[in-house]
Amino acid sequence: MEFERPDWDEYFMLQAVLAKLRSNCIARKVGAVIAKNHRQLATGYNGTPPGIKNCYEGGCERCRDRVNGLVASGEALERCMCTHAEANAIIHCAILGIGAVSGATLYSTATPCLDCSKMAITIGIERFVCISEYPEKAQDLIDSAKIEVVHMDAGRISRWIDGLNVGNED
Repeated sequence: MEFERPDWDEYFMLQAVLAKLRSNCIARKVGAVIAKNHRQLATGYNGTPPGIKNCYEGGCERCRDRVNGLVASGEALERCMCTHAEANAIIHCAILGIGAVSGATLYSTATPCLDCSKMAITIGIERFVCISEYPEKAQDLIDSAKIEVVHMDAGRISRWIDGLNVGNED
């Protein structure tokens, strides 16, 4: 019998997918994890800031307009009340006083937008691992910062999700 377990990229992407489940955004659900030296430093998901009405409760008019087809994906982001998952993970580092982020990897279920890319570069993230594409591209900035970008095929983690045997531990 061959023993298998997720590699580190798969493991942390699975954590990002779990974080995505906490999103309160009605337009797009994204999860993110910052990891370094095989340790998770912070996690984030997209949604309205603490103390603000959840997006799904009407807290963000822009997301409601997007769901209703009045705003295209990636447009009018300046009107959005939701904080992106990647930004929330970065903020989480600051709140917890985690200063040793330089050289870390940002795992996200979507490629980071321009603003999140700027924040990630500022704190020293050196690598992005993403599953899906976000409409707003920051590729020129990412290339200039020499950030390694890995586009992970979702099948790499779905096999682990499909194989979960929750409640049947032997």
